[in-house]
Amino acid sequence: MSQTMLDVADLAKRLIAAPSVTPATGAVFDALEAMLVPLGFAVHRFTRGEGPAGSEEAPVENLFAIRPGPEGSRHFAFAGHLDVVPPGEGWASDPFDPQVRGELLHGRGAVDMKGAIAAMVAAAAEVPAEAGTISFIITGDEEGPALHGTRALIDYMTAEGIQPDLCLVGEPTSVNRLGDMVKIGRRGSVNIFIDVEGTQGHVAYPHLADNPLPRLVAILAELDALTLDTGTRWFQPSNLEITEITAPNRAHNVIPAAGSARISIRFNDLHTGHSLSERVMAIAERHGGKARPVISGEPFLTEPGAFSKLVSAAVEAETGMVPELSTTGGTSDARFLRSVCPVIEFGLCNATMHKRDEAVAIPDLAVLARIYARIAGQALALAGSQE
Repeated sequence: MSQTMLDVADLAKRLIAAPSVTPATGAVFDALEAMLVPLGFAVHRFTRGEGPAGSEEAPVENLFAIRPGPEGSRHFAFAGHLDVVPPGEGWASDPFDPQVRGELLHGRGAVDMKGAIAAMVAAAAEVPAEAGTISFIITGDEEGPALHGTRALIDYMTAEGIQPDLCLVGEPTSVNRLGDMVKIGRRGSVNIFIDVEGTQGHVAYPHLADNPLPRLVAILAELDALTLDTGTRWFQPSNLEITEITAPNRAHNVIPAAGSARISIRFNDLHTGHSLSERVMAIAERHGGKARPVISGEPFLTEPGAFSKLVSAAVEAETGMVPELSTTGGTSDARFLRSVCPVIEFGLCNATMHKRDEAVAIPDLAVLARIYARIAGQALALAGSQE
């Protein structure tokens, strides 16, 4: 690495200082564009969504930046998001006024994931243009519904005939120390809404009513008793959780007219969102209910190979650790990008993400930038299709 690598902490501060609660637009993208243009990147920004603020159709800004390499060279993509979750109350300082206290940089997005994007920018500056093509796939809608974010960016790349060979997503994958975990896949996610209709009536006259709640309870009991699988080589067991139970009833002496519930299933590659939805719908129907699934993503796995080896080697070179290859945790936009090219996730320690007083260790930012530079340079040098 050069002795003049860009100041990653300063880049992170500039991004944190631009409030970008999901869905993000405007100033934070201005800040990133101002970093990339001097490095030779052509930046394209566009907005998707035309609904009112607070709705799933609210406008979302996206950014695609590319610095072409020589004709026929390989193409490596960095991907991530500039939107953040709402900061909440009780911070020691303004969450969008980046503050350094000791070795920690505090601010919403420091870890998830403006710090990583800053490290990507610094890394890109280290990779010579003649090494190959580098791009940035950056959305303002990862923490929200994810309807008009990375999927819209993929549509744009497809329309433009842009095809990366490999992609690295900068999600905060490290657990106890920077570099201890790399994500090579993720479980799928489906939320299923269950409704049971009945007939309202007085609790003293149950024969004149039809209580839907015993049927709802029976549905949930059967679902809760399911063992979906025992896991696979790379995936932990799929799990089903009951996340909500409601009945529109404010009176103690009334049998309600309806009951509803919601379940969430995180599932491995032994299932699909469709197969699990069909199974739940059959159980609901057997007890007189209806189920409506919303599939957020399917499971994916980037099989260990040349790509994971070079990521691991870059991490080991800068930290001395060989990272664990894992598929644990929630979903990310890698679930969409996997349709474009092989994708791996690696980033900062996740201990404070989404928390009050979110903070990143400033030395970790510099190390992450060096790791990213190694990954990008070596990915561009990969010969043939060895992913």
